[in-house]
Amino acid sequence: MTHAGDAVARLVRDEGTRVLATLVRVTGSVDLAEDAVQDAVVRALETWPRDGVPGNPRGWLLVAARRRAVDVVRREAKRLGKEADAMPAFDPSPDPVSVRDDLLRLVFTCCHPALSVDAQVALALRTLGGLSTAEVARGLLVPEATMAKRLTRAKQKIAQARIPYRVPAAEELPSRLAGVASTVYLIFNEGYTGRESLLAEGVRLARLLASLMPDEPTALGLLALVLLQDARRAARFFDGVPVLLADQDRSRWDFELIKEGVALVGVGLRRTPSVPNPYVIQAAIAACHDLAPSYEETNWDAVISWYDVLLSVQDTAVVRLNRAAAVAERDGPSPALALVDSLRELEDYPWWHASRAELLHRLGSASASEALERAVETGLPDAHAAHLRGRIQKENPGHNARGFRESG
Repeated sequence: MTHAGDAVARLVRDEGTRVLATLVRVTGSVDLAEDAVQDAVVRALETWPRDGVPGNPRGWLLVAARRRAVDVVRREAKRLGKEADAMPAFDPSPDPVSVRDDLLRLVFTCCHPALSVDAQVALALRTLGGLSTAEVARGLLVPEATMAKRLTRAKQKIAQARIPYRVPAAEELPSRLAGVASTVYLIFNEGYTGRESLLAEGVRLARLLASLMPDEPTALGLLALVLLQDARRAARFFDGVPVLLADQDRSRWDFELIKEGVALVGVGLRRTPSVPNPYVIQAAIAACHDLAPSYEETNWDAVISWYDVLLSVQDTAVVRLNRAAAVAERDGPSPALALVDSLRELEDYPWWHASRAELLHRLGSASASEALERAVETGLPDAHAAHLRGRIQKENPGHNARGFRESG
């Protein structure tokens, strides 16, 4: 690809979502904004190789997309025989008591209480999180065809109910929090597999959410969780290959982020003395890992205890799978495999198969390779699959004391 083509690809990947979010705010229509941004990208691919990449590529796309949107609105108004409404400028003065960021504002808008939480999260991830339908389906553990239908129904409901894409009033924000927090964390998780632009976006949105709702344990716990996980970013990959938590160079971790995250965990726990908050508890688990001087010195009793607390308020198969990973480190692969095998509802989840492959390998079973192939078939990221395949082929099975599951 040419330099200009590379610039467009990077822009679409790293900034395209913000361009779309701004256009949705300006036009009031997701469909119009998507069409306008797509047209602007095509024009960039046509003109940048000839004229050179502009100094502000994102600004260029914004202007081009807005012009396209104006043309479409005027043409439609002319067809209907009426005057086109004026389109507002890009950057009106932000409302200090509401959401001050285009992307987060529109995530909140997608998370309308008229939609189910699952539909809210799916729509926000697809439309504003910049994820493909397949990526959204993987993140929400449903088949891609099911997700496509869910997204279509959500958009139809918004159109039929005339739900506006607008900034929620400040008093409405708490009722939208569950869907928004899920969306932000799923954006972060998608980046955690290697797409750093989404990783940074998830952290940025979590910080903004906590600044908007500083008294909400969910917002504080979410920020703590992403900070404690993001603190390991520099050590998580080596030459594009994931590095297991057990093998990471902890001197490369960001201890300022860890300090900030641990402090937020403390605040979150003090604000939820009676009913545990799922994000705060997950952050406490992450803190156990980040505060351990080495992998061997991880307090697995504490990790498992925190998982038991989490199960009291969020008893899901994925939480039980993660708890089984901790059991494997404390008690060995055999009891952990029994726990994993009991979670048959996760048979379409790649990390369930990857977990089985890891445990079977530790037990010296030839079935480890078969489990790994099922993980690949269900969507295990290539880098993680290659890493686990290499270990299964090269290491002495039954004598593996390496870290469990994905990189930390």
